[in-house]
Amino acid sequence: MTDPAPVPHRSIRSFVLRNGRITVAQQRAMTDLWPRYGLDFAPGALHPAALFGRAAPCTLEIGFGNGEHLIARARAEPERDFIGIEVHRSGVGQLLLAIQEHGATNLRILCHDAIEVMGEQLAPACIDQVQLLFPDPWPKTRHHKRRIVQPAFLALVARVLRPGGELHMATDVSQYARHMREVLAECPLFEPLAADREARAPTRFERRGLRFGHEITDLHYRLAG
Repeated sequence: MTDPAPVPHRSIRSFVLRNGRITVAQQRAMTDLWPRYGLDFAPGALHPAALFGRAAPCTLEIGFGNGEHLIARARAEPERDFIGIEVHRSGVGQLLLAIQEHGATNLRILCHDAIEVMGEQLAPACIDQVQLLFPDPWPKTRHHKRRIVQPAFLALVARVLRPGGELHMATDVSQYARHMREVLAECPLFEPLAADREARAPTRFERRGLRFGHEITDLHYRLAG
């Protein structure tokens, strides 16, 4: 496999931190459950096998929202481990509560910028699948540079994926789906796979898009190597 590009310096963030309301229960989860299920950001070589204490396939979901998709997969696939990244504390707190409720021991959470996690914290070639479901499309032309799906992002995905690992993306915005295809078409590190929408549970953002009559696009790629 061609060596991925050097880890890019983080200059533009693809998200905006909003001071949204966090419930008492979510805040309590951040206090009481984070030490058990949360991972603090720390540059190093974090490997899922050491984290979970076993050798198992691992999925990384970037921007899991309130975590409903991630907890559904963790419960349905106990043979697989999961790491979720989300920057908004309300969603993190909600997922922590769900982990406690369902006893999902195969799931851990990071509340940090995914670009820095993939570039500085995760060990190379330690992830089997990266999922990016319904990211902010930044529809205004002047904001397109904030879209997370860019060449530098793909270089980081290639860094953490094992050879043959998969990148799965989904969006309900046709212009963003086109943008994703165009960026991936210019990246020799990835090759397209047939999309399998049935392989995942619906998300809150997906249901909202369907209510507005949006078409859902799932895109699957494999890391060449």
